[in-house]
Amino acid sequence: MKNAFSILKKLLPKTKTKKQEQEKHPQTKEKQSNISSLSQRVDYIKEKLGYDTNDVVIRQFSSSNNKVHFAVLYIDGMADKQTINDNIIRPAQSDIISNFAHKLTPQNALSLLQEHITSGSEIAVVPDIDQAISLVLGGDTALLIGGENKILVYGTRSFAQRAVQEPETEAAVRGPREGFTETLRTNTSMLRRRISHPDLRLESFFVGRYTQTEVVIAYIHSIANEHLLQEVRRRIASIDTDSILDSSYIEEFIEDNPYSFFPQIEHTERADKAAAAALDGRVVIIVNNTPFVLIVPTNFFQFLQAAEDYYERPYIGTFLRLLRLFLLNIALMLPAVYVAVTTFHQEMLPTALLLSVAAAREGIPLPAVGEALIMETTFEILREAGTKLPKTVGQAISIVGGLVIGDAAIRAGIVSPAMVIVVATTAISTFAIPAFNASIALRLLRFPLIILGAIMGLYGVLWGLVFILIHLCSLQSFGVPYLSPLVHGSAGDMAESFVRPHWRFMLRRPSLLAVKNKQRQPGISPPEAAPAAERELTHENTEE
Repeated sequence: MKNAFSILKKLLPKTKTKKQEQEKHPQTKEKQSNISSLSQRVDYIKEKLGYDTNDVVIRQFSSSNNKVHFAVLYIDGMADKQTINDNIIRPAQSDIISNFAHKLTPQNALSLLQEHITSGSEIAVVPDIDQAISLVLGGDTALLIGGENKILVYGTRSFAQRAVQEPETEAAVRGPREGFTETLRTNTSMLRRRISHPDLRLESFFVGRYTQTEVVIAYIHSIANEHLLQEVRRRIASIDTDSILDSSYIEEFIEDNPYSFFPQIEHTERADKAAAAALDGRVVIIVNNTPFVLIVPTNFFQFLQAAEDYYERPYIGTFLRLLRLFLLNIALMLPAVYVAVTTFHQEMLPTALLLSVAAAREGIPLPAVGEALIMETTFEILREAGTKLPKTVGQAISIVGGLVIGDAAIRAGIVSPAMVIVVATTAISTFAIPAFNASIALRLLRFPLIILGAIMGLYGVLWGLVFILIHLCSLQSFGVPYLSPLVHGSAGDMAESFVRPHWRFMLRRPSLLAVKNKQRQPGISPPEAAPAAERELTHENTEE
């Protein structure tokens, strides 16, 4: 829910849009200027929203002394009817409930209703009927007063929403279980609960000519870089489209290179991860109607890190990071290297292994590249089919389907057992990448590497990796190099990309973000052991 100030903020972009529309359509401006009486405004609302729209409720009534006529406008299913009844209609209609209702006149109705008669924690005065309609379409309630051009808008939003649940795409063994939902205010409240500091700022934008989707950028004012904030504001404000239905729309509009396979904006469903990003000096972009928030800027190594790295012991987090880096290479290169070695570089294999591979491939009608492409395509089909089926069936289909198809292909003599092992290992390694959008990039790049390995051997695989590395070096995320901190980074930031340091040694924020407050914490010395005499005294007290 919003307070009155947030409602007034919402009016600013609306006013600009209205002026632009009036410049394009001067007859609309003239028509609105002629609307004066309550009946004319009600007719204008019906014409604007459609006469046959059955969820638009317009309730007309009069004050107890019949001197003032009112009209209440709200959307059925988005506004709380009980609140409208008890706090708006009944107090304005009955002088028994309100001592001021019998004093209502067209001249003082606005002030009396706002200050004495009606009640609500969120009340705003709107000077324009189109602005009131826009707020009503978001779930608020408008009260039109006969003889008064200004309109009272009450915050009465109440609609069905999903409860806070554990994130499904970023499960963790240890850590908070709260994930973002589709409701914007629920998401901002989860962020606010984790960062209870007045420097946490939330700025609203409204994007999409038809959807008018609210987009909030969250940052810590005393930490975030001002140039970064200005760039984020500029890119979001420059979006001109009909609709924004998900944060992925915003991502494609504002990322630096939208044609790259690699994502340059991180998204997350975890509230703790978003809070940690804001504390590092990054900007969190929250979009209404989607549980995935965006984090900018980001780098390549952010997609290999998980939230639970910081909830386990440092050496466990370090081991997991190095393991993911190893699995990244397996997921990207293993099929291509296997094809290249078995096709061009058999001398690189030990004799026993070479004989085993040759015996397994005896009678196989396809070359190694054909085996790899068929099996990779089959596994991609199974993976895609598993995601579209219900959860109880999808996992069984993907696992059983892989086993059955792999075993049948080996028995039919279409592929060798070694190729099934290679492709299965590659698929499992892909699942170990925490970020789903980064793992998709690896899955796509495997195919050209396999083809290069079949044409040029390991030289082709090497040239493919060189081109990928050159492309990664050319990418940026809001001015930050994509391969930072390996590029233009400090030694500490570089080490933190591979090693999860102890919290005692995480003294400074990432240097490439150029934050205002670089110091995360002062140097902390480890606690000293208690003296022997004190330990003996404690032991004696325990025995007593």
